Amino acid sequence: MLDFPRWKQAFYWSLAAIAMLAALPSIFAFAGLRWPSQLPRPEVNLGLDLAGGSHILLEANPDQVRRQRLEAMDEDVRQRLKQNAPDVRIGDISTKDGTVSFLVDDPSQLDKAREAVLPLTNGAQLTGQRDWDIQVLDGNRIVLTPTQAGVDLAVSQAMDTATEVVRKRIDALGTREPTIIRQGAQRIVVQVPGLKDPAALKALLGQTAKLEFKLVDSTASPTDLAQGIVPPGSQIVPCADAGSCGGAPTLAVRRLGGIKGDQLTNAQQTFEQQNNRPVVSITFDQAGGAKFAKLTSENVGKPFAIILDGKVISAPNINEPILGGSAQISGNFTVESANQLAISLRSGALPVDLKVVEERSVGPDLGADSIKKGMLAMLVGTTALAVFILVTYGRFGVYACAALIVNVLMILGIMAIANTTLTLPGIAGFVLTIGAAVDANVLINERIREERHRGRRVVQAVEMGYKEASRAIFDANITNVIAAALMFIFGSGPVKGFAVVLVIGIVTSVFTAVTMTRMWVANWLRRARPTEIAL
Repeated sequence: MLDFPRWKQAFYWSLAAIAMLAALPSIFAFAGLRWPSQLPRPEVNLGLDLAGGSHILLEANPDQVRRQRLEAMDEDVRQRLKQNAPDVRIGDISTKDGTVSFLVDDPSQLDKAREAVLPLTNGAQLTGQRDWDIQVLDGNRIVLTPTQAGVDLAVSQAMDTATEVVRKRIDALGTREPTIIRQGAQRIVVQVPGLKDPAALKALLGQTAKLEFKLVDSTASPTDLAQGIVPPGSQIVPCADAGSCGGAPTLAVRRLGGIKGDQLTNAQQTFEQQNNRPVVSITFDQAGGAKFAKLTSENVGKPFAIILDGKVISAPNINEPILGGSAQISGNFTVESANQLAISLRSGALPVDLKVVEERSVGPDLGADSIKKGMLAMLVGTTALAVFILVTYGRFGVYACAALIVNVLMILGIMAIANTTLTLPGIAGFVLTIGAAVDANVLINERIREERHRGRRVVQAVEMGYKEASRAIFDANITNVIAAALMFIFGSGPVKGFAVVLVIGIVTSVFTAVTMTRMWVANWLRRARPTEIAL
């Protein structure tokens, strides 16, 4: 058991050396020293509580979700009647007073129309309740009213989607370990470490990135548009700026038949070949590409509007069919604004507008103080443990102290290599790991002492001590790893930070306290061949 070939020793030392070298940039940073720029720089990231950063509280408006459901139901009713009851003639569909209603011209077809739209009033979750109540009023008017259960479910789903979209956008900025969690029914908390100026973050999160392509209604006259009058089936959309619509403040577009941005698969900031202006190149999925090809093929020579967040940003003519599933969005973009739009489109549109209701910057002063106190606690704790181990176990205590130092450096190195984030609870996990790291050596040394008292020779006592104690050490640490893994899976923010440090610390402490010390003891026994050991 105490036989360590040279290749095995070289392998163990290589693992420890790589981890310890990776810890050096972080140690330099904590000490306020400058690491040479020519060398690789893996570094432990600091969380919001240590490095400072931005804290933003976002709030959604549930009324917007209700309006979106009404608009979606309007279109669904039209499509459903067209597919399942094409002979039923109806009047205009109204979305006033928070309901969707329409008149059936022939009262004898009322039941047929009702049966056609009834599947749209599906149940909310699995409660048996409907998302919409359906009624017949005034003899021939069908009215669909959203239920509270359906509204609550729609708001919850919209907030879940918004949380994921926010997460994707912030991750695309290259920030490290942001905290993004829902708070209550309609709020999202965003905490980004290291971001001192949240202006760019607010601009990115405040953009819904709802992209639409719709045909321009060329029959609408500018005079009527100025008075808010448009032909049936069209709607007025404001222009983002004077240059977006050829100098006009608004544009009339066809309400139905367009393409939505949720069929995009990619968006990148590029440059236009002719004049090198920043543009956003987009790619549709298979269904979206086919629909875009059909739209452009059937409307060559006609203008179509590119609408972002309810405003026309460009209205080019369709010069030829676009069949490749790719297109470019041009406008008055800078490189930065085009890149932000590309990030927003890649991450998906927010299902609901988010308003910043609270904003604050967290300074790094508290973090610096926490780091100093944490380092002081580690130093004091390590010194006290070292004194106790040296006094109690002599030479074996020296090995235990050396293993403790290697353990601390390996934890920092592995955290730097894995690009993890250290938070204030993580420092607590760090200190806890140091305190628990010597437990394995205590168990081993006490077991060796017992074997010597039973009359075993030095080599046999050491071998049995490591063999028997290792079982208990591995069993105890496996349960700790399971607990830490559960905290990482089900926890968030500071809890995750604590769990990460704890798992890394457990693995490195077992490696250093058992494997490394056993290797050192084996080399000493082989070299000195002692007949007695002081324990």
